[in-house]
Amino acid sequence: MVVNKGTLFWITGLSGSGKTSLAKNLYNNIREKNINTVFLDGDVLRSILGYKNNNYEKNSRLAVAMKYSNLSKLFTDQGINVIFATISMFDAVRSWNKKNIKNYVEIYLKVPLDKIIERDKNQLFSKAVKKENKNVVGIDITIEEPKNPDIILYNNEGSTIESLSKNLIEKINSILVANEEKK
Repeated sequence: MVVNKGTLFWITGLSGSGKTSLAKNLYNNIREKNINTVFLDGDVLRSILGYKNNNYEKNSRLAVAMKYSNLSKLFTDQGINVIFATISMFDAVRSWNKKNIKNYVEIYLKVPLDKIIERDKNQLFSKAVKKENKNVVGIDITIEEPKNPDIILYNNEGSTIESLSKNLIEKINSILVANEEKK
């Protein structure tokens, strides 16, 4: 796998879709080749930056997602690859990334909402359906599905993170080869 320096791999999808697991596998694959890469997880970063758990309404989420994009640009401008696992289901954020980050690969991990609710290991969605949780993307907050992501992966029944990762790496390689041929 040949990766341009300063590439942002923006992995987006609903909570529980497998973004973090997929991102970790991609990170390990790229790091094996000694390429400067950081892995960022939206939930972990939110905690580190001190954003309160009760501040998840749409405008707050959008503001945080824009900060994630700006942080990613800071790294990519220095030639460091970023793998970012984040819900960030906002057209404005993805548009900003496409416009402002030179090497941007948008990856949408798509899982039907009913499958996520069925899996729901943290009971986030089941509590939201019962109105015990508020501001859950996909339940209370309408998602803005990516309209033209570079890669769509479907994490349905029978999918494993290993098979999704292999599929992702093949698709990334195809994109990177095509980009090199354009130059």
